[in-house]
Amino acid sequence: MIPHNSFSALKIKDIQLFIGSTGFFTLASRALAVVIGFQIYKITHNPLSLGWLGLVEAIPAISLVLFGGWVADHFNRRRILLTTRMASLICALTLAFLSQGQQQTNLLGLYGIIFLAGIARGFADPANTAFEAQVVPKHLTVSATSWISSSWISCSVIGPALIGFVFDAKGAVGCYILIAVWFLLSWICMLLIGSKPQPVLDRKEPITKSISLGWKFVFNHQPLIGAMALDLFAVLFGGMIALLPVFAQDILHVGASGLGFLNAAPSLGALIIMLYATRHPPIEHAGRNLFLTVTGFGVSILIFAFSTHFWLSISALFLSGVFDGVSMVIRRSMVRLLSPDEMRGRISSVSWIFICASNELGAFESGMVAGLIGTVPCVWVGGIITLGVVAVTAVLTPQLRQLKFDPHSLEHKK
Repeated sequence: MIPHNSFSALKIKDIQLFIGSTGFFTLASRALAVVIGFQIYKITHNPLSLGWLGLVEAIPAISLVLFGGWVADHFNRRRILLTTRMASLICALTLAFLSQGQQQTNLLGLYGIIFLAGIARGFADPANTAFEAQVVPKHLTVSATSWISSSWISCSVIGPALIGFVFDAKGAVGCYILIAVWFLLSWICMLLIGSKPQPVLDRKEPITKSISLGWKFVFNHQPLIGAMALDLFAVLFGGMIALLPVFAQDILHVGASGLGFLNAAPSLGALIIMLYATRHPPIEHAGRNLFLTVTGFGVSILIFAFSTHFWLSISALFLSGVFDGVSMVIRRSMVRLLSPDEMRGRISSVSWIFICASNELGAFESGMVAGLIGTVPCVWVGGIITLGVVAVTAVLTPQLRQLKFDPHSLEHKK
């Protein structure tokens, strides 16, 4: 156990505000994912439409995130976040407007706004990761990371669970208005955070060369590239969140409120394990723990795939969140502790490339495969592939397997 007060990070006002901004933004973004997915599936009744939704968001997010990492290292990260948070607010209000009346005629408009939201995300994700390092002193990294992650996961539970009931009561319009309010509160919290010193870099260096340095750093450090690749392929093939509207509507028959609980279950599992991690961070044997948790994630996916009972499905999703929560703490800590400050935005952007590819392209892959072989086979095949990815990565990345950090100094143990 780390010999410091696990609540010490919460005594700093700017960390409190950063947690608040993260929390409200997560409430909004996770609720938005539930509403837009359920809304589009109700219009089309086709799992492939959910795959297209993931692709529409992935294209701008992936194509811009590297440039977004460069921008985060060369321009004021706080201002970037204020701008992108406001863009998200405008997107939510526009979705509310488009959802009035006959939704069928507005389907392309819904996809278009999600595309614009993906552009904002391409700049916001690397800036947020890099700005966190400016707000949080190094000696509070693990404590603050656990609390920030816990806030993110808590709101990932509350947002989807609550928005399902709002959808049943007020429809899509009411949901999007509530989501816009949450985006506004996130923007206010970010506005109240004081300005932070940021390394000044030479802007005369060619952008392409500057961006490539982040990639070179990651590919030259086996633990970083190994952890990112492991997460990429595990979630790319093992992710099933995009298909939850199909399970809720056609397999488990639980509707929008049930969908909210299905979306919230993984986040609840991750929340519990992250709260535990505030006092018992899993970084001393980081590499070993990472492989074990991704293995557990794959097994959970297999259980969910074959379940036809709501509570067994909820339990399997809860366990997948427990394992993913440990993995998340380890990977976030690795990026922070193994990255030099002046390159953190670009390295974070590389990390977000992998995250975007695994989530949004994973959603597209799931929708495509589900359309070809069926929803249930798509999920259990993905679970098997995830277990295979763990085995292959463990063989190819011995440095990641052996990765350890001193829990007291947070230094990398050779």
